[in-house]
Amino acid sequence: MKRKLISSGSSFEEKIGYSRAVVQGNWVFVSGTTGYNYKDMTISYDIAKQTEQCLLNIESALEQANASLSDVVRVTYILPEANEFEKCWPVLKHFFGDIRPAATMISAGLADDKMKIEIEVTALKN
Repeated sequence: MKRKLISSGSSFEEKIGYSRAVVQGNWVFVSGTTGYNYKDMTISYDIAKQTEQCLLNIESALEQANASLSDVVRVTYILPEANEFEKCWPVLKHFFGDIRPAATMISAGLADDKMKIEIEVTALKN
């Protein structure tokens, strides 16, 4: 099985040496994704807006892998401030409410203080 690497165009991928997503067979592994808008490298201060942008970025990577959010079986949320997680719930419910993947939330520091959430997913294409 040939491995396919997917890039979002983020400068971080080249600087750090990783892919936005890796496709191996029917599996798609999407790296931790933040709320940066990769078109202009801006990021909102609002955690809910960052969450939405994270998921739009993930959705784009999945589309490039011929997958979709409905294929997501596992999601991990990483937040520097655990008490802010509840502010994300309406956005998460909008994107994952019917999909209901297995999920974990971890509180840990992120690479940049502007980042309020990072999300990674694993998808299994049907």
